[in-house]
Amino acid sequence: MTAGWPYYPELLQTPVPRYTSFPTAAEFRDIDAALYPAALEDLEGDVSLYLHIPFCEKICHYCGCNTGAAGRRQRLDSYLAALHREIAVVSNRIPAGARVRRVTFGGGSPNAITPTDFVRLVDDLTIRFRLDNPVFSIELDPRTITAEWAATIKSIGIERASLGVQTFAVHCQEAIGRVQSEDLIVQAVDWLRSAGVTSLNFDLMYGLPGQSRDDVLDSLQRTRVLGADRIALFGYAHVPHIVPRQRVIDATRLPAQAERFAMAWLGYAYLCTHGYVPVGFDHFARPGGDPLAHATLEGNLRRNFQGFTDDDAPNLIGLGASAISAFPHLLAQNEKNSGRYRMMVSQGQAAARRGILRSPGDAMRGRIIEQLLCQGRATLPPLLETEVAETLRPFIMRNLATLEQGHLSIAPDGLPYVRTIAALFDPYREQSLQRFSSAV
Repeated sequence: MTAGWPYYPELLQTPVPRYTSFPTAAEFRDIDAALYPAALEDLEGDVSLYLHIPFCEKICHYCGCNTGAAGRRQRLDSYLAALHREIAVVSNRIPAGARVRRVTFGGGSPNAITPTDFVRLVDDLTIRFRLDNPVFSIELDPRTITAEWAATIKSIGIERASLGVQTFAVHCQEAIGRVQSEDLIVQAVDWLRSAGVTSLNFDLMYGLPGQSRDDVLDSLQRTRVLGADRIALFGYAHVPHIVPRQRVIDATRLPAQAERFAMAWLGYAYLCTHGYVPVGFDHFARPGGDPLAHATLEGNLRRNFQGFTDDDAPNLIGLGASAISAFPHLLAQNEKNSGRYRMMVSQGQAAARRGILRSPGDAMRGRIIEQLLCQGRATLPPLLETEVAETLRPFIMRNLATLEQGHLSIAPDGLPYVRTIAALFDPYREQSLQRFSSAV
């Protein structure tokens, strides 16, 4: 495991997006208030829903999500009332034939609300949308999972869940403000499996303060033994100029870029030799029955705001403060501030006021970026090939990629550079460098 990918720090100096959309959210601007309602009314094809719960019982120092402490019950009640109101407003606008095939709950931590409140949300969705045997997914904080929550997950039939584990190393947990014992995580896994969860993801991180390669390897081993079906191994993004709560973290204790790179390789090598299929270079899935592994092996992998996915629906509707909706021609984000969000939906207004219209050129570049990230290859139109030929040269010269007759392919050694290569097709990124984090 010490050989690893070839390391070229000069190719990783420029911060790049994770490209869960194109254009990225960094390019969102104020949009005409009529655009989002019109997109809902003209909607065609299958639909996926995403509901954002911007609360956690405990706030971690590292977290860049739009979330706050659950705190006062009145605050939660007020937000949930607004969310129910938005569900009514949006469902009334979409065509009667639109079928909802997937429902995802994220945050924050959806289990920051009570199981009863969660059931009410699911009931409301069932009444107001045409749910067509949907796949339910949920993000969970293992520190606040209870037996009652597990029973609720079972009663609803949620089959996919993601646990925010991050690391098993206690000194790293303390440094990022997320202390959770292994016993607690084991209990959460046992409850979820008993509740019928068949696809269980662990979110893990490298590049944490005080973290060593042995810490990363230990967390991977414990995760494998606990039987995670999927693993997302993210590099910690330290951007305190964007996420003020990260100022609590001692930046002098963060691993240098070369060490982060070595940690990423260690994770990739370990998981690929212990029963997991690589999905990109930082996600992994068991090849047995997990749909993400199937999508990867069959060439059907996609990418959306939840990351890599087997979801092929052309429309994603985001509900809740800061949630993003995606249509073939439009990306639209709800108001981020919970107070303003509540005010807008209480007046029957659509909450999406920022976003971007996707031009045909955006759509073409977005497809190429998604193909590179998901399949490791893409076919370039002649004009675009000419545009990026010079900037691709350093990667081709180092055997990280090949470009032959318009066919661009990422070499096995080029996996950790794929986001950097994808960014060559992004004409917006020069305007947004301060918004992104390290490429690895």
